[in-house]
Amino acid sequence: MEDYWPWKRPIERRVEPLEPKVIHGTTTVGMVLRDHVVLAADKRATAGMLVASRRVKKIVKLTDYAAMTLSGLVADAQALTDIIREEAKMYQLETKRRLSVRGLATILSNILFSSKWFPYLVQLLVGGYDEKPRLYTLDPYGSITEEEFAATGSGSPVAYGVLEENYRKDASVEEATKIAANAVRAAILRDTGTGDGIDVVVIGKNDYKEIFIPLKA
Repeated sequence: MEDYWPWKRPIERRVEPLEPKVIHGTTTVGMVLRDHVVLAADKRATAGMLVASRRVKKIVKLTDYAAMTLSGLVADAQALTDIIREEAKMYQLETKRRLSVRGLATILSNILFSSKWFPYLVQLLVGGYDEKPRLYTLDPYGSITEEEFAATGSGSPVAYGVLEENYRKDASVEEATKIAANAVRAAILRDTGTGDGIDVVVIGKNDYKEIFIPLKA
């Protein structure tokens, strides 16, 4: 006879697999020109609905010829920045040659892929100049693609609309800076996680320039 007493029945436990949810409260963009790479990002950091900081630098210098934009979890992005900077220094010390931009992106890809079960919650753009201007996108699981232009973060759908309409590989640095800034500015108008000014970095064969564009009141 079946026992209907509930406390004597075996307990069924159902465990749902955890899927990391990456919150990109930011907007970063990158563009490849004939002789330069242009990167741009906003300066707002959010923690849920809180604006945690209005002065965050989301474009970090990796070497004299490469930089990386950051969106996602701040601590993970900072850890990856420290790792890849040291890898670039070690490579140059051991080989007497600079690590290529693709090499930088590939090392990051390997780190992200090796941690895919406990992923770094980031989305990255790596841009720079080795033999020519290059731009790579990376997701939390290590997927890597080379692009002519790209955007990341919560405001990226809006930014992509501006880039798709205005991107030209033969644009001048001044024109490209305006296009990149306008892409981030458009996201600022529509995305609550994006705001508080725009940082722009321009990288060429022998130059690395940083520009800050304040928002007009």
